[in-house]
Amino acid sequence: MTVVTAQRFTIPEYQRLAELGFFREYERVELIKGEVIQMTAKVTPHCVCETLFCQELIQLLLGRAMVRGQQPIIIPDHSEPEPDLTIVCNVNDNYLSIHPKASEILLLIEISNSILKYYQEVKLPLYVEAGISEYWISNLINHRLEFYSEPCQGYRSNFDYRRSEIDFIA
Repeated sequence: MTVVTAQRFTIPEYQRLAELGFFREYERVELIKGEVIQMTAKVTPHCVCETLFCQELIQLLLGRAMVRGQQPIIIPDHSEPEPDLTIVCNVNDNYLSIHPKASEILLLIEISNSILKYYQEVKLPLYVEAGISEYWISNLINHRLEFYSEPCQGYRSNFDYRRSEIDFIA
């Protein structure tokens, strides 16, 4: 009997595969705990939500922090997720030398219109383990914004709000 095991990759191995063109340019993939995960295509509600978040956050944070969209972050040693939006500390080289790591991340936002369970059951524990201080899920399925903060064996604080209860304050 032959036992088949999945190949797991380190971050440098995954980055090298990308450099070599192993993934098609239009493919949406990310590295989660050593596995290359194919992400779903974005649909219109997802795109609109991401655009609106981005516009508001850039205005609110101008000069104080950087807003990155669909950009990799580093979670040693085997994860390089690409959250929908990431708010990170400003750094001199604008992350040209290396992607942001957990200590530089102020907030992660994922937008879900189809794979909510993936964000709640796979990414949430990953971000807790990494010590990401704030994580939001824009839950388009149930029209809610879920807030998670204070990571420690799960997030100690979590709240959710209906769409009608949300308003950005400058």
